[in-house]
Amino acid sequence: MPCDERPPRAIAHVTSADEEALRLLERGELELLGLLPRSSNYTFLAKATDGAADVLAVYKPRRGEAPLWDFTPGTLCQREVAAFVVADALGWPTVPPTVLRDGPEGPGSVQRFVEFDPRQHFFTMQDERPDDFRRVALFDAVVNNADRKSGHCLLSTQGLPFCIDHGVCFHEEPKLRTVIWDFAGDAVPPDLLEDLRRFEERLSAPALRSALGDLLTQLEIAAMQARLVEVIAAGRFPEPGDDRPYPWPPV
Repeated sequence: MPCDERPPRAIAHVTSADEEALRLLERGELELLGLLPRSSNYTFLAKATDGAADVLAVYKPRRGEAPLWDFTPGTLCQREVAAFVVADALGWPTVPPTVLRDGPEGPGSVQRFVEFDPRQHFFTMQDERPDDFRRVALFDAVVNNADRKSGHCLLSTQGLPFCIDHGVCFHEEPKLRTVIWDFAGDAVPPDLLEDLRRFEERLSAPALRSALGDLLTQLEIAAMQARLVEVIAAGRFPEPGDDRPYPWPPV
């Protein structure tokens, strides 16, 4: 999809603040503030400005993506956006508003920057927030997250957990690699199972199908739907497979 053509909006659960952030991320003038450290791909801290309003953002240009043997080159930015679309339609977990657009370094994903406590990540929060991480584990199973490190689960300075870095999700082949296997084999709580069922129904909605179709292949969407149906039918959290179920490094 050309990045100057925005995918149809399929947002259901964003707050008014998120709507304003999405507007700025989509339309604001993007100014680069610097490279973010410890990233495998080129990742910039940026500011999107429209008039007197602005928002900090994380900008990942397509041309800065490191090539991967098992993911189509140039698609990681689209997968970042698809993860936000799915998380919003599902209702969890919290993924910051993310759009696909052109920028100073070319087309890429632009995600609202959330201030966070650098001391906190999954390993430090897992005992106190099991319900939050049940949602993350199920989300990762549905989107086939191949790289859920502990440091991809953060705590905002307002005390709210959120998830980032979803560029290697949605592969059609099984690739789930995560540090969150705490619930493997457990029954999925009824309220989360109902959320999954509602999401399965929403996948037939034209706006959502169109939005995902502009970001993923039809084979990838069908594979996600198959994983969703499998989790619902089993009613249990998936268990790790034999082929590298953990990411490296874990944090």
